[in-house]
Amino acid sequence: MNIPAKHTSIKHRATKHKAINHVLTKVSLLIGLMFSTGSMAQTVSGTIIDNQGNKISGAKVRILDSKQQVTTNKNGDFHFANAPDKSLELHITASGYAHINQHIALNDGANVAISLARSAIEVIDVKATPFHASVMEASIPVSVLSGEKLRQQQASTLGDTLEKQVGVHTNFHAGVASTPIIRGLSGPRVMITQNGLDVSDVSRVGPDHSVATEASTATQIEVLRGPATLFFGSGAIGGVVNVVDERVPTNNTPFGEFILEKNSVNNQKLAAFNVKNGTDSFAFYADGFWRESDDYRIPEPPKSAASNEHHNKVENSAEESNSLTLGASYLFDQGYVGLSAGKLKREYGIPGHTHGEEETHEDEHDHGEEAEQQVFADLEQNRYQLIGEYNFDDSLFSAVNFKASYTDYKHAEIEAGAVGTTFTNDTTELKVDLLHHPIMNWRGGISFHAKDTDVEAIGSEAFTPPSTQKMIALAMMQERHFDDVLVQFGARIERVTLDAKNVRLPHLEAHGHDETGEMETHDHGHEEETSELTRVFSVEQTFTPVTASLGVVWDFTEGYNVGASVSRSQRAPSASELLSFGPHIGTRSYEVGALFALNDHNEVTLNNQAIDLETANNIDISFRKTQGDVAVIVNAFYNQVDNYYYQVATGLFGSDGHDHHGHDHGGHSAGELPVYIFKSQDATLHGFEAQINWNINDEFSSSFFADYVRARLKNGGDLPRTPPLRFGTNFRYQLESFSAHLDITRYQEQDKVANLETSTSGYTLVDLGVSYQLPLLDHDITFYATAKNLTDEYAKVHSSFVKDIAPRQGRSLAVGLRAYF
Repeated sequence: MNIPAKHTSIKHRATKHKAINHVLTKVSLLIGLMFSTGSMAQTVSGTIIDNQGNKISGAKVRILDSKQQVTTNKNGDFHFANAPDKSLELHITASGYAHINQHIALNDGANVAISLARSAIEVIDVKATPFHASVMEASIPVSVLSGEKLRQQQASTLGDTLEKQVGVHTNFHAGVASTPIIRGLSGPRVMITQNGLDVSDVSRVGPDHSVATEASTATQIEVLRGPATLFFGSGAIGGVVNVVDERVPTNNTPFGEFILEKNSVNNQKLAAFNVKNGTDSFAFYADGFWRESDDYRIPEPPKSAASNEHHNKVENSAEESNSLTLGASYLFDQGYVGLSAGKLKREYGIPGHTHGEEETHEDEHDHGEEAEQQVFADLEQNRYQLIGEYNFDDSLFSAVNFKASYTDYKHAEIEAGAVGTTFTNDTTELKVDLLHHPIMNWRGGISFHAKDTDVEAIGSEAFTPPSTQKMIALAMMQERHFDDVLVQFGARIERVTLDAKNVRLPHLEAHGHDETGEMETHDHGHEEETSELTRVFSVEQTFTPVTASLGVVWDFTEGYNVGASVSRSQRAPSASELLSFGPHIGTRSYEVGALFALNDHNEVTLNNQAIDLETANNIDISFRKTQGDVAVIVNAFYNQVDNYYYQVATGLFGSDGHDHHGHDHGGHSAGELPVYIFKSQDATLHGFEAQINWNINDEFSSSFFADYVRARLKNGGDLPRTPPLRFGTNFRYQLESFSAHLDITRYQEQDKVANLETSTSGYTLVDLGVSYQLPLLDHDITFYATAKNLTDEYAKVHSSFVKDIAPRQGRSLAVGLRAYF
């Protein structure tokens, strides 16, 4: 007879508990050896001064490989009472000065004096990588937009916010959607993250899909130019844009900000806030925004570009959006752990995305006329993040950083009051960085990264079938200073699986046009009827991308350094690049994925060739002048990409899937879309970026920048929508309470175009802004006015899919106030 579990003998339970205690003791000893936090400590103190011996208040002094950080007082003094009992490396930052790393020998940290040199370029640390990095110190080119410059340049879309950053352009989509273009690359090659984790929307699928993040509540936006797959995976082969906010607060320092703004060009109204506070052990955060705008005004086109149906507004370019985010953290001596929850809602029109329907009018003798039904997107995202950090003192490891997120994204495209197509993205992501204390002066760690993404499109324009992509990766990175030389290297291996259970191969009714624009018909010499059956099958693809990189920064003389980095990065093609088959109104094309091929009879069949990884072999060289009233940064890059996936114009036209009548302005049927098929071919992208800042005196400063990228296929031909040569200048006047800035940017003509792509004329944009700061009851309130496109220039963005129907906005005036408390 079995004895019930609740009657188990006391002796048996005691034996079991003894065994468990023995195991726990062993585990505790092991953990103690690896992560022990000894009580030995030393005192480190000193003063931060400039080159003239003036004391610098507000400078931040941080002990590397430690959570400890202090800020200098009004006399420039700092003090660590319990610094680790070993040789230390301090990292010192201050606004207007070049950063510096200062080595402190054991027991030699009493009353040290550390001198900082002036810098004409604002140096801000990047938070996207586990290593310390900034524009003046990293082996790969980085830039950070923050503070007043972020507020001056913020726009309703991410690409438009960043387009004044050197090396970054926008794929402007009528002001309602845009993603950044980094060195000619975008879409599935540029990762967009929120606090280091994938933003998890569908903006990489189509240019008419908005990025699910917001600039008005961000504290800084970071751009890593060039391959960043080491830290972010194969989706970052072209670079990373990381939007940083404090939704998971790392400290309880009280802070608050709110913004009110009104813009004339589209009657846009904006209200945004973010606030942080807390107690000794807890920190709390909240942010939110609300934005509403109408269709925006455009200038009169020049006579050469004018049409008979010019409108002074871009129809269906209005937007209404809002969000609310709450976060809280538990703070303790060795780190923090926090959780946030945010909800974003956005409704916006999709210019050029219209469908025709036949209407009958009695006063026109019952003749049918075409009426266009405008389409708009209804976006909603729920995002949850868990972020934490634990720092160890006397142990093998210095810190463990972990980030996790779950994102539930959905947007519906509304046609004539009904849902036409729905896109969803459910993503779960985990990233853990385990950093070690210096070993033979090498500092670094290992990183574990996993992501599970389910993307689905349902409806009339679901041109990509539902798919699941799973990624798991392991990376290693190390760095060491050899006197004036910093060496960094790393490697990453990941496994990517792509599963799609309902891949469709329908019959494509495609045809060409003759020189007059009329439909061509061909006799293939057989009378068999083409099958119109739709084949349905499953696809399972597995990829193993590998990344390796090496970088060097050499401070060859005081105030100057050169940097060089080489990398080999691989990317698994995205689901849309492989599996697409159908009309994509957002790109005004009929898309066919690389899994398919076009035969000699203009029929689409399965592609018998293997699907290869895209591989980028990149070289970056940088020169920097970091100190003094003149600062210089020049970058040159060469990127050879094997198996570059891109869309090729077939010369055929297919139906957009909607009923239309009549012809468009080119004489073609209004319901036709050009057929593009994804193929892979070797490509080369090379170019440069230059930035010069000059502090003329305490009030006046100026800057100059230029960037250029040449993107070609190895066997001849140009890649589509490559941004043109651009250069510009900025003048700034700054007093204690008043500031003014003038920006002039020139975009040259772009005539290096792909097949069926048109060239774009050059243009010059002039922006002017003024602000006045008014202290009120210990709060800083800034009133500002910004005029953009001051000359009302008619300008088309060459990298835009809708450049011909949605040029840039006309002259605008924005007025508002910002308050900090």
